[in-house]
Amino acid sequence: MGLLTLVEDRPTPKAVYNWRVYACAAVASFASCMIGYDSAFIGTTLALPSFTKEFNFASYSKDDLATTKANIVSVYQAGAFFGSFFAFVSAFYLGRKKSLIMFSLVFTLGAGLMLGATGARGLGLILAGRVLAGIGVGGASMVVPIYIAEIAPPAVRGRLVGIYELGWQIGGLVGFWINYGISQTLPSDHAQWLIPFAVQLIPGGLLFIGAFWIKESPRWLLSKNRRAEALKNLSWIRKLDADDIYMVEEVAYMDAALEEQATKLGGLGFWQPFRHVARSPRIQWRLVLGCLLFMWQNGSGINAINYYSPTVFKSIGVSGTSTGFLSTGLFGVVKTVFTVIWLLFLIDKLGRRNLLMLGAAGGSVCMWIIGAYILHNPVSATAPVNAKLSGGGIAAMFFFYLWTAFYTPSWNGTPWVINSEMFDITTRGLGQASAAASNWFWNFIISRFTPQMFNTMGPSGCGVYFFFASMMICSIFFVWFLVPETKSIALESMDRLFATKPVWRANAIIMAEDQARDREFREDAEGAGLSVAKEKLEHMETVTEKV
Repeated sequence: MGLLTLVEDRPTPKAVYNWRVYACAAVASFASCMIGYDSAFIGTTLALPSFTKEFNFASYSKDDLATTKANIVSVYQAGAFFGSFFAFVSAFYLGRKKSLIMFSLVFTLGAGLMLGATGARGLGLILAGRVLAGIGVGGASMVVPIYIAEIAPPAVRGRLVGIYELGWQIGGLVGFWINYGISQTLPSDHAQWLIPFAVQLIPGGLLFIGAFWIKESPRWLLSKNRRAEALKNLSWIRKLDADDIYMVEEVAYMDAALEEQATKLGGLGFWQPFRHVARSPRIQWRLVLGCLLFMWQNGSGINAINYYSPTVFKSIGVSGTSTGFLSTGLFGVVKTVFTVIWLLFLIDKLGRRNLLMLGAAGGSVCMWIIGAYILHNPVSATAPVNAKLSGGGIAAMFFFYLWTAFYTPSWNGTPWVINSEMFDITTRGLGQASAAASNWFWNFIISRFTPQMFNTMGPSGCGVYFFFASMMICSIFFVWFLVPETKSIALESMDRLFATKPVWRANAIIMAEDQARDREFREDAEGAGLSVAKEKLEHMETVTEKV
């Protein structure tokens, strides 16, 4: 089996893997470009001499400056936390498409508000704009993974959700390099630092326009009894006729899952997921798993680096504004390259569990080495600007980029993929809202306290690296014992997957059961000339009997 061979849950026509499903995923992923750009540009923008001069950062004490920077960065995460929950309401009532239109508009308004800030007006407009932009990206970060997972064929679901992660890295790459570019080419004035803030409008505007083109999720439409529209959208996305056996089969699985959930929950209303979670320890546990995945992700140190890269590189010994920005830009390049590798070759081949454990093991070793170097070679406050790195400093930089190579194709995007897959349609919106909120909560904690951590945790902040290294070690045991492999499992089979023990064999067990079910279904349907409506009734009876 080749590296790019797809593992299918059932025989799948080649037409299913068409440009439309990839295009819908790509358009929705402009949301992640917004997120990635912000996580990259804000740290270096706060370090631009033109920005620090305009807002008189030189007059701040060390602790006050750390608090001010932390506030500018973290109010965005606070807004995103609440935006995740707002999106749960809108995604249920308005659907995935209209929610993306709404949240992209909120983000764009927030980004525009920031452009009104000046030294005379103070930081108020930037803080207010970042709250609004945070609400926009928080909502989008909840909706997009669900939308992509719901339109994706199982064999490429990880790859398609991975486009969301790729968009994150493309936005980050631009954000990491933009301040290096303007610092080298533009005069240090008001317009210089305004440009990186203005660039936020580009991905926000593209998502707003593109959201009018994409198709609404067929799964969501079926849950709202809009059957004709659901079949029309699914036929367009799959490039198949409604009476094709693959279409008949897929609609039957969705119908069966919806019918079972409606019977079990007493309906598919807004409050049903909450009631279901309240009386279902299995779903509660899945919510906890999803939230903890983002705790471990942020515990790797990624957002400390994303938001405060100049501080991180300074702790290793990189000095000078342009040199620090260049190092940050190279960090963005490494992340983007390995995200492409993860997307094309790894996520649907090696699976989620293996990537998480390998990434954590390799990344932890790198963090221990970097921390040990800094402990024995702390940066002196009197070190000359643009001083050359020592041999040890160069080695530390090598292990920093090696850490990036381990982290990016593992913990960077995989938690999003797992959370987009692990809930049935009744609790998927609530589960993704909880996961997205968890991501932004831990993101807020890291972004709010990283400056203080570097000020207090050992010489040049070496203890910060030891902390992140320890978190990555602990995450290996978490994944091995608690997180089942979701690769190639149909969304409608996730309940059975998470109920299967032992965790490390659950994927193989469920795949075998689903393949046997598919053979039985096709044998029953062969030559029968089933319509979608007739097939639905007959397959529903079969599923009900088995349940």
